[in-house]
Amino acid sequence: MQQNEFPCSIGIELVTNEPRGDQTIKENFDLEDQNKKFSCTEYLRSGDFSQLAQMMAHSAEEFVRHVWLRGWQVVHHRSLPAWLKDNDYILRYHRPQLNTCWACFKSIFRVHTETGNIWTHLLGCGSFLAILVYIAVQEQALVQWQDKAVFTAFFIGAVVCLGFSCLFHTLSCHSEIVGRLFNRLDYAGIAFLTVGSFIPYLYYAFYCILWAKLFYTSLIAVLGTAAIVVSMHRSFTTPRYRPLRAGVFMGLGLSGVIPCVHTTVLDGFWHSVNQGSLGWLVLMALLYLSGATIYAVRVPERIFPGRFDIWISCTSILATSFSDCPVRICRPTLFI
Repeated sequence: MQQNEFPCSIGIELVTNEPRGDQTIKENFDLEDQNKKFSCTEYLRSGDFSQLAQMMAHSAEEFVRHVWLRGWQVVHHRSLPAWLKDNDYILRYHRPQLNTCWACFKSIFRVHTETGNIWTHLLGCGSFLAILVYIAVQEQALVQWQDKAVFTAFFIGAVVCLGFSCLFHTLSCHSEIVGRLFNRLDYAGIAFLTVGSFIPYLYYAFYCILWAKLFYTSLIAVLGTAAIVVSMHRSFTTPRYRPLRAGVFMGLGLSGVIPCVHTTVLDGFWHSVNQGSLGWLVLMALLYLSGATIYAVRVPERIFPGRFDIWISCTSILATSFSDCPVRICRPTLFI
């Protein structure tokens, strides 16, 4: 090999393999002054191995740094395309448009405005999926098939909701078409979770009243289906309909007040509290309502714009409240 053919560093060797049209790394590499560079052959001849190792390490660091800089960087809200602008009070650390699903999924491990949303939904989805599998593998002597059925529907709703939400927050920056699609699926998942949350309560609260059980379950299912249909409408996901979205799901959650009052009238208040899980149902409703209200008014970022760009935004609070609801309502009926 000729002396001038031997690359002086790893950085030069890798850069020379890049396409001729891509000059980004070549222009930024700190290798312009070729008079100060020596070939590896000259260092080998002189026996200066420490200098050779130092140069190769420096070149490797430069290469990694410039490859990293070629990746996407977080941007300000004003730099986003119109279809990515959803919350005007979250100012910085937004992801730019990422044109591949792989790039979107890799962004899970970087810090940006969706980091908290992705991980709260991802961890919640995994937890409820594990509980669902645990219930499914229980022996018939421990858990009857009727109990398995109602709680399977319940936890499927939780897994679907949190799974769709995780996918939406991950892929929302892919493109307008993909972002809108998963946004609609996100809202549909919330309806699934709300309906699933009431199924165990209705089953046990009206355990001996078949007509009431079927009537209220059908009512919740119809209202949930209507919410899903509305959610899949293209205009429903736009920022101007944020209050309407909150209202739809608040109304769906409040529909559970009717069977709750029914059981209280039939069995009495304290019986409903001690045996019918009324207190846990009220807590679940409060979590739903508080999460939807915070989402609609966009606090705390509305009060302190730019202070909650990454953590504790309204969407993160909504995700946490929805993730906590299934645990509250299932505890007294399944594990005690």
